[in-house]
Amino acid sequence: VQAQVAELEKLNRLKDEFLSTVSHELRTPVSNMKMAIQMLAVTLNRQQPFFDELAKPQEEQSRLARYFQILQNECEREITLINDVLDLQRLESSIQPLVLTAIDLSDWLPQITVSFQERVQKHQQTLQLNLAAELPTFICDQASLERIITELLNNACKYTPPNEKITVTADAKSGLIQLSVSNSGVEIPASELSRIFEKFYRIPSVDPWKQGGTGLGLALVQKLLNRLGGMIQVRSQDNLTCFTVTLPIK
Repeated sequence: VQAQVAELEKLNRLKDEFLSTVSHELRTPVSNMKMAIQMLAVTLNRQQPFFDELAKPQEEQSRLARYFQILQNECEREITLINDVLDLQRLESSIQPLVLTAIDLSDWLPQITVSFQERVQKHQQTLQLNLAAELPTFICDQASLERIITELLNNACKYTPPNEKITVTADAKSGLIQLSVSNSGVEIPASELSRIFEKFYRIPSVDPWKQGGTGLGLALVQKLLNRLGGMIQVRSQDNLTCFTVTLPIK
């Protein structure tokens, strides 16, 4: 049994090394593709008002604009996948140091959520921020915390149907900070809850906005929280899904 466990650990390590190597090798050509796509847009705009065409709703765009949008979106999707794999590898190797700083959630959280307002309005969703009175300043790695909240909000925007609500809540109790991101109109099947933090695992459900994903977002969130000494819980019932992040104040 010990030999089998050692072999599985070796295979898992080789798999991670392979993913890391492939991601590094893909990063440069995909970045060059992104630059070429941007230059293509600039060139087309010199010949015709192409940027105005891209700004139109999809159903009103020309065929050229729709093809360009697909090319751009898929390139961004591949870049996100590569960056997520590399970020996960860095976290597992513990080679990325924490940069601790004092965070005032009353000022910081509204800045994070405001960047999602345009996306929420486009999808006919509602984004609400609930902050408890007199939230204490606490020490944390700001970049890691921003990545955690952003990933949870990205998921909420991705899976929330039109005319439903996304709520971000911040509270403090018993020496702990609690941050929750909940969205109405969707539930995660109970059979899937134990697997949602696995790498590359995606919940087999309807994606109303056809945005796809890497299946690494929640795995990254869990790894980041482990480094910060925090934890995450998920509750999904009564047509509501809620992710709650708990972090120590000190």
